[in-house]
Amino acid sequence: MQTPALDALQRVFGHAAFRGEQAAIVEHVAAGNDALVLMPTGGGKSLCYQLPALLREGAAIVVSPLIALMQDQVEALRQLGARAAFLNSTLDAETAQAIERQLLAGELDLLYVAPERLLTPRFLSLLDRAPLALFAIDEAHCVSQWGHDFRREYRELTILHERWPQVPRIALTATADPPTQREIAERLQLEEARRFVSSFDRPNIRYTVVEKDNAKRQLLDFLQAHGGEAGIVYCLSRRKVEEMAEFLAGHGIDAVPYHAGMDAGRRADNQRRFLRAEGVVVVATIAFGMGIDKPDVRFVAHVDLPKSIEGYYQETGRAGRDGEPADAWMCYGLGDLVLLRQMIEQSESGDERKRLEHRKLDALVGYCESMRCRRQVLLANFGEDYVAAAPEGATGGGCGNCDNCLQPPEAWDATEAAQKALSCVYRSGQRFGAAHVIDILRGSDSEKVRQFGHDRLSTHGIGADLDARAWRSVFRQLVAHGLLEVDAEGYGGLRLTSDSRAVLKGEQGVLLRRIAARRERERTRATRGVTPAADLAPADLPLFEALRELRARLAREQNVPAYVIFHDSTLREIAARRPGSEDELAGIGGIGAGKLARYGGLVLEAVAGSG
Repeated sequence: MQTPALDALQRVFGHAAFRGEQAAIVEHVAAGNDALVLMPTGGGKSLCYQLPALLREGAAIVVSPLIALMQDQVEALRQLGARAAFLNSTLDAETAQAIERQLLAGELDLLYVAPERLLTPRFLSLLDRAPLALFAIDEAHCVSQWGHDFRREYRELTILHERWPQVPRIALTATADPPTQREIAERLQLEEARRFVSSFDRPNIRYTVVEKDNAKRQLLDFLQAHGGEAGIVYCLSRRKVEEMAEFLAGHGIDAVPYHAGMDAGRRADNQRRFLRAEGVVVVATIAFGMGIDKPDVRFVAHVDLPKSIEGYYQETGRAGRDGEPADAWMCYGLGDLVLLRQMIEQSESGDERKRLEHRKLDALVGYCESMRCRRQVLLANFGEDYVAAAPEGATGGGCGNCDNCLQPPEAWDATEAAQKALSCVYRSGQRFGAAHVIDILRGSDSEKVRQFGHDRLSTHGIGADLDARAWRSVFRQLVAHGLLEVDAEGYGGLRLTSDSRAVLKGEQGVLLRRIAARRERERTRATRGVTPAADLAPADLPLFEALRELRARLAREQNVPAYVIFHDSTLREIAARRPGSEDELAGIGGIGAGKLARYGGLVLEAVAGSG
């Protein structure tokens, strides 16, 4: 049945059909109702408010936390022929005033604004005089004070309901566990709103976690399967960001740094290069990414442990927004865990906040150390039970697209090794880190071991049967399982826990994950490198490349990212189907009336010229 919503979807956006619950959400909001939408990155959240904005009288006011997100989405909407604008600090006064006049005259379909500007008395007064279609609150998890992206201004957005109760509201997020979902509804007064919860699963993303050995070398090995592809590498510190970007650039990778300590101009230039050039890798702290709408990010790599499973999910979700195969790769070690625990304890947060952050970190460590399907563990943290038959070739009985399913880990009886480790921690005074305790166990004759008289301990040399790498794995897992704890307030020394006694007395066995024998190299080789021309017949490749060149030229002329004009999937379909008329071109996914009028002649000319 052809509805007004479906007609607008086809005519404006060039899509033949809705995905998932999009149709129900659009109809619900377009009818004037409130909604809370939880949908994974790449699932089509933006369309859930953009389309109702086109169907209702007046302008949709979109509350967005980041300037980059506003600019990209507005440009993409303008390419479709929608009347969209943004108000932020990048505009001069004259331009801002012109946009305000457009709003008051009913000449805008969507207006993007940051919460800080929206809450000013001047802007609220402006909205009192403007025709309003709806309010869309994007990145709604920012309202949660216990979340990873808390923005105080989001708490004050209840004014929208109080001041304009007749205007429908839609709050959207891709990252919210069940407690955060409840807090969003409560804080934004959306308890009575219909809740739309899609699966958080991103089936096109392959999840891999490896034990940290030499992070730079491991990352370089991983990137060999992603030559010439766009990606994001996350590091914990600004210094490490700069070092890693320089290291990658020195190995022929087009890598740029991004962190909050950089000169603002350089930081903006690097972000612009990542968004608009082909195959750029950005090395960043978590300051980078929220609101990045680049669809062809083929990988997200973490060379340090993130702070929470929510942060990890959101950061990895920036890969593969176009639905094509992508990788989420992480290496982590005990040092990461020690550092993060120290950061939590040394922060100025209250005790309740510190306990919460420790629990969130524990959940992430549990994900890293799990021998179950990674997807099952990840989604369980968002209240979702993942059940799927393993695809062909998978042996782990889970998703078939994570390292644990593709190469199921082995468990080993590590009771004796655990007893040696715990005993050595105890006998050396419960104040040294893993590196020193491992030296004792392996019988090292180092100056530090002799200085403290640890060469005379009964545990000196009793662990010579395992190499240092294996012992690091043992200690990391003992901490993860709560059999050792880190003195986070001190210097990161290890100490026993209340659960250690049962292991030392032989009353409790210990089963650990066996360390992989450099298996990360094998996993890297098995990773799918995805070229933009995937699935095209050889005869269609010249036309596809010609279309990419046309797109690149148009993007340069308009100073916009190439994907704003056409996605690779649209170009592939054109190259494969070779439309000969505007009617045929209109049947290609992603080409609505606006883009057909704007680029149809040029595209058909390229098709005709390809022979």
